[in-house]
This record gives sequence, C-alpha cells and structure tokens, in this order.
Amino acid sequence: MRKALFVSLTRRQVSSAALAAVPLVRKSRRESRTLYIAGDSTAAQKYADAAPETGWGMALPFFLRKAVRVANHAVNGRSSKSFVDEGRLDTILAEIRRGDLLLIQFAHNDEKATDPARYTEPWTTYQEYLRLCVEGARARGARPVLATPVERRRFDADGDARPTHGDYPAAMRALAAKEGVALLDIEALSLALWQRLGAEETKSYFNWTATEQDNTHFNPPGAVAVARLVAQELLRTRVLARSAVVRLDEDVPASWITWPPAPAS
Repeated sequence: MRKALFVSLTRRQVSSAALAAVPLVRKSRRESRTLYIAGDSTAAQKYADAAPETGWGMALPFFLRKAVRVANHAVNGRSSKSFVDEGRLDTILAEIRRGDLLLIQFAHNDEKATDPARYTEPWTTYQEYLRLCVEGARARGARPVLATPVERRRFDADGDARPTHGDYPAAMRALAAKEGVALLDIEALSLALWQRLGAEETKSYFNWTATEQDNTHFNPPGAVAVARLVAQELLRTRVLARSAVVRLDEDVPASWITWPPAPAS
C-alpha cells in the first residue's frame, strides 16, 4: 500500500515538474491589428479633386471588422522599385508591428520600360523589390501577403477580356511559392469578373465619365467589387479568419465611398 502510494505521488511530482518546465502560451492581449497596403493608384486613397476615381483600398474596410484596421500606403504612379526607392517601404516598416499584415500589389508601373525610375524586369528586379517588402515585414514579426495586380479593362474583337500584365503575375506567383508567402490572385479573379460582366457592363466599374474613358482606375462600384475579391482571398488563404471578414455576400452601396479634401502640400 505504501509502495503504491509512493509511486502515485512520484508520478504526480514528475508530472508537475514536467508541466512547470513547459512555458505557458498566453493569448495576446492585442485584440486588433493593422493591414498595411503597399501599392499603386489602383489601390490608393483618392481625394475630392479626383472623384469619382476610387482605389480598392478605400473600399476594403467595408469588408473587415473593426479589429482589422486598414493603413493604405498605396500611392499613384508607384512601382515596386519607386515605392522602395522613395523610402515608402521604410515608412511602413517603421510603424508595422508583430501580428500586422503587409499586403503588396505592384506591376502596373513596373511595366513602364521607358521609365528607369520605375521599370523592373519581371523575373529579376521585380522579384527582388517584392522580396525586400516580404523580408522587411517578416523581420518585424508581421505577415507579408502578395496580391497579383488587378486587371485593366481590355477586350478583344470577340468580346473576350484580355490580360495586360505580361509575365508580372506569373513572376509574383513563383516568388510567393518559393518564399512561402500567401498569394491573393487578384489578376486571375478580376479578369474572370470582367469576362463575366462583358465589355459594356464593365464600363460602369471603371472611371468612365463624360470627359474621360479610363480603363485602369475604378469608380466606387469597381473599387467595391475588387475589394470584395481581396477580402474573399484573404479568407480563402486563411490570412484572416471568417470572424474578421464581413459582408462578402451583401451589397455595399457606392454611397459609402467618400473622398476627403486633399491634404495640404
């Protein structure tokens, strides 16, 4: 009896010692996080002087719960190269915190072969600048997310939506696979959406006005449609949990979009 009791007590002591040696995993007290956007004019914040042009980053908060704040650092006319060279990535990295997200979408301006300040080659310099964004986020405990560039509105004579980004989406997909980075394939999804809508209906998603026929930038319905694709992909890739995403199947009125006054220069 005494021997059995001794064995039982010894086992309890060993179990207690083992438990004491295992560090406790405490739930982070930080309930909210920030999703930073590094990108170009298709995602950027627009101001009153540019209305009705709308970046999809302006509509993304409508699909996220308040615990996920959006910090939109996308800027008109930037490529992956010029964004980094101008110190804009450094600005994000100075703010970003462990557990935050860095969503990276470039290519529209990387394609400008006649502009050495912006041009990158898909399989070399483009991937190199994207990798700087990825490594910078990871070094600060944040999670990088690559998003292939949203497609322009371009249809052939048969009414089929045509890709416009050459090898850039493929180069980003390859980099994401190599580096183990979540990929939002917005290029493929937006191309499929434009094909489904057709040449005429897509005009109501882009910045077509009485004075302008813009097949690259969006108006409010277009920005909402692309932001919905982004949110769906954030959920599909498990970058965000279902509890962090809202309204995926609900109407988001274009009237929710607002353009603040341009900041003083």
